[in-house]
Amino acid sequence: MRALTWQGKEDVRVETVRDPVLKEPTDAIIRVTSTAICGSDLHLYGVLGAFIDAGDILGHEPMGIVEEVGRQVTHIRPGDRVVVPFNIACGSCWMCTRGLQSQCETTQVRDQDKGAALLGYTKLYGQVPGGQAEYLRVPQAHYGPIPVPADDEPDERYLYLSDVLPTAWQAVEYADVPMAGSVVVLGLGPVGQMCARIARHRGAAHVIGVDLVPERLAMARRHGVDTIDLREVTDLPETVRGLTAGRGPDSVIDAVGMEAHGSPVAKGAQAGAGYLPDLIARPLIKKLGIDRLAALHQALSTVRRGGTVSLSGVYGGAVDPMPMMEMFDKQLTVRMGQANVRRWLDDLMPLVSDPSDPLGVLDLRTHRLPLEDAPSAYAKFQKKEDGYIKVVLDPTLPANPDGAAGSPSTEGRP
Repeated sequence: MRALTWQGKEDVRVETVRDPVLKEPTDAIIRVTSTAICGSDLHLYGVLGAFIDAGDILGHEPMGIVEEVGRQVTHIRPGDRVVVPFNIACGSCWMCTRGLQSQCETTQVRDQDKGAALLGYTKLYGQVPGGQAEYLRVPQAHYGPIPVPADDEPDERYLYLSDVLPTAWQAVEYADVPMAGSVVVLGLGPVGQMCARIARHRGAAHVIGVDLVPERLAMARRHGVDTIDLREVTDLPETVRGLTAGRGPDSVIDAVGMEAHGSPVAKGAQAGAGYLPDLIARPLIKKLGIDRLAALHQALSTVRRGGTVSLSGVYGGAVDPMPMMEMFDKQLTVRMGQANVRRWLDDLMPLVSDPSDPLGVLDLRTHRLPLEDAPSAYAKFQKKEDGYIKVVLDPTLPANPDGAAGSPSTEGRP
């Protein structure tokens, strides 16, 4: 089969690799019809290479058609259309039964002291081959894959159940926005877009999205979100206080994470670690690694006293400096963590299935491209060029003749 493989820092290639096979009675094989590029894939592309081997298959937002199932997989069968959560969880351990599938005790990566294994990620999370490929082996398939209707609706109606939607729903849940309250969303990438829309859907009266990419700001405005262009303000907390009765918003969601703009020292440290030999880089990152914290510090400064900060952007530093005096003095609540995908399914499935599309899932993908175009798509997505907000790769599409990522797709937009 063809699959996108990591080969080095900012070097990914589509190669021919062996087809996956069933290894356990709880496995399934999926023929992938859509597989999205996530912002956290860019962490692997540019930062966390010390924990990846050349040839590892990336991708953790897939959906497709079931080809084969192990004997213990009974809720799906060949021919079914399914979405695959990025968490690999058993559904029956102590953690899973408490809605903490991202901490599944069956798949926890204990040798790295990490939570549940993830599709298409690093040694830190199990090094399980990912879904940016023609076929995917799904571990724990007796629980994980989510059946969706086999109708004529585009994959994008359901695809984001794999990661974006549950991540955003959990971020809003953790943000604890009061009914008719206010929330600021820092970063209007795919998760930030959905955080803003979900917050409005759940009753927030004032949702403010913050970014510096024109296309992202425009998309948020299409869905009734007030926006602040970071290029036009010098003091974000003061600007937000001017829009929220002088005290700041009830909640702030940081949907940016470890690679925030405005953190030059940490950016240099991350870049330097990327060029070190793996045996040296791994302990440095695990013990002394730092994140680019500009967005997190802005969140802590912007939220009102007694408010809540919710982190959906991924952080991975070990010695990040935190403004504890400010956090304590403002009496802040901070919640974070990998999304527990299956926990939020009952909330999300009726919304994505609703023909009226209340969350605008059909207005998120900006580019649908052949799998073969993935390397150029990664490069453009990282640089935020050509309106790249959400990229979906389609293994069934032929490669573009010039090998370049295609133009924006508007199919499915309102």
